[in-house]
Amino acid sequence: MFEKLLLMETHYNEINAKLSDPEIIADREQYASLMKEFKNLTPVIEVFRRYKSAKNDFEEAKSLLNESGADAELKEMAQLQLEDAKEQLAELEQELKILLLPKDPNDEKNVIIEIRGGAGGEEASLFANSLYRMYSMYAEAHRWKQEILYANQTELGGFKEISFSIEGDGAYSRLKYESGVH
Repeated sequence: MFEKLLLMETHYNEINAKLSDPEIIADREQYASLMKEFKNLTPVIEVFRRYKSAKNDFEEAKSLLNESGADAELKEMAQLQLEDAKEQLAELEQELKILLLPKDPNDEKNVIIEIRGGAGGEEASLFANSLYRMYSMYAEAHRWKQEILYANQTELGGFKEISFSIEGDGAYSRLKYESGVH
């Protein structure tokens, strides 16, 4: 895993260098492709760099503990640093494993959400309106674009039925498990 991460970091640095190349900047399609790849690699590389730093702290503390001339207070501090670094390494390693899992190819797609007020009359349509507002605010918070495709509104302001699209980075990945009867 470590070798794979080192290769990813090298590739990340190469992409970073290419992004400042005037020829790449002039080619919008290639620039957009590189930016997307850079954006996808950034979280992994940030965690990997924290992992390398924690590994370095761990090694320093370990060498201080093994040093014969160190006083007791210094060894105690080194022991605390060693334990902290060990704990941090375990957490970061787990985080890296999760980040390296293959992504769903649909995660970057947009979604269409359909809400219907079922049995329950006007109360159900008011609840459908509340659900729509909730999704609407969630989309705004993530700076996603939304558009109502179809709406059948009731006299009291509820929805018998509403369909709307949400477009933006990661919309599908965050909303793909939203389903069911409420």
